[in-house]
Amino acid sequence: MNMKKTQFLLLFFLTGFLFTSCSKEDMNDNPVDPNAELSGEKPTDNIDLEIKDFEWKAMNVWYLFQDDKEVLQDDYFANQTELNTWLSTWDTPEDLFYDGLLYDYPNIDRFSWIVDDYTELENEFAGISQSSGMNFGLARLCSGCSEIAGLVRYVVPGSPADLAGIKRGMLFTEVDGQKLTVDNYRTLLYTTLSLTYGFNDLSQGTVGDVNKEIDITKTTVIENPVYIAKTFDLNGKKVGYLMYNNFVHNYDDELNDVFADFKTKGISDLILDLRYNTGGRLTSAVDLGSMINGQLKGKVFLKEKYNSYITQAFTEQFGAESLITKFDDQIYEYDNNSDFPAQPINSLNLNKLYVITSGSTYSASEVLINGLSPYMDVIKVGDTTGGKFQASITLYDTKAPNFQKNSGNLNPDHKYALQPLVSSNTNANGEAYPEGLIPDEAQYESIFTYGILGDENEPLLNTALGLISGNTSRSRLQRDTNKSYRKLPTISESNAQSPTFGKMYVDGLHPKLSLEE
Repeated sequence: MNMKKTQFLLLFFLTGFLFTSCSKEDMNDNPVDPNAELSGEKPTDNIDLEIKDFEWKAMNVWYLFQDDKEVLQDDYFANQTELNTWLSTWDTPEDLFYDGLLYDYPNIDRFSWIVDDYTELENEFAGISQSSGMNFGLARLCSGCSEIAGLVRYVVPGSPADLAGIKRGMLFTEVDGQKLTVDNYRTLLYTTLSLTYGFNDLSQGTVGDVNKEIDITKTTVIENPVYIAKTFDLNGKKVGYLMYNNFVHNYDDELNDVFADFKTKGISDLILDLRYNTGGRLTSAVDLGSMINGQLKGKVFLKEKYNSYITQAFTEQFGAESLITKFDDQIYEYDNNSDFPAQPINSLNLNKLYVITSGSTYSASEVLINGLSPYMDVIKVGDTTGGKFQASITLYDTKAPNFQKNSGNLNPDHKYALQPLVSSNTNANGEAYPEGLIPDEAQYESIFTYGILGDENEPLLNTALGLISGNTSRSRLQRDTNKSYRKLPTISESNAQSPTFGKMYVDGLHPKLSLEE
């Protein structure tokens, strides 16, 4: 068998660094093997087979674990007919993706995914979704038991949950009159738009009976990830506090405005609250890092590792530096889109950062913390983070070798798209965090002592303020108080069914990607 990839890609990743694109004429000195293309008829009259063919070929080029997956090797199939036969053995595109193409799913690769409607995926990336606007954790009511509860962590302003009067710290154990259990919560919570939530009485550290029912119909909710931004006066110090809940490029300019305000007010310390931030766009993380510390332009934010084919393409065409993302001084301009123009970053010159974390702190949040750690003191307050250090890109069935939507020739017959892992990363010191980032000041959240987000008496914020002021007895009091209440064992959360949950993604490829057939 002898099958090689059908093209040699000149790569141009929009991950915070910029390369000069190469024209087709530039590649004449690097001709492609004329025998590289799979022989045989490509599927054109069977949409199911077309989708599966797209899946295999996109994963063969980009997948992070392509080198380790036997069926994705270049010479695994002798010709297109043999590939078609194998693809036809899978019942659905989803079965093929998860059971046939992913590397040891869900043990090693638990973060790649496939969608059947890329419009919904793109909306998720923009912070738009069908939602109640209620962000909640799901926890067992006792260790080992099947009954669970929804713990309301925050509510999106103007959302159906907000209009219905739901507040942080409320707890529900029933949906549509049925008790939530580990076996039924997915069906009850995520399959219908109109739900009746049964909220319980909470008093003296116990969960009482349902005492209120609230009807909510999910609708399109646009969530601004800049949830809270304020300044505290603390013993003569100006302390900035930012609760940031998702890395969404559409709001980078608003995030930049927050740092302009912090800069004007002359803050000397910053508390960045990422306890509910499950990730998002990598370029937004790079920009936020540059806003926090404006002295790092040109220094390494992260080092990336791809499969051997992509790594070779990067290094041969652009050099080893192309595998490094660096801090910059401008908001990243996505895809040359005038709706998101580049603009100067409003940077602080901090040498210390306080970050509030939890088990819901994932991917781009962790990359930010890890990327800043070699250059400044990053004090983590809260719980151990989720442990996600890989990035993905969106691949479309474009009938073009780069599998990018902006390359044209998008297949009009379906809307499937892939979001596979394509790279892993470390910081400038070569450090990663597969087991999560361990807090410097360990403190978990208990619904019985939640407090008001952004209020100086909220336990986790209070601990961070205590560390800044040097009032260790103040933060110690909060930790001791928290210990008097049991921690409900968390099993999931409200946005766990979202395709972007816990994911970190990059902005794709340059639209002038060149290739040779």
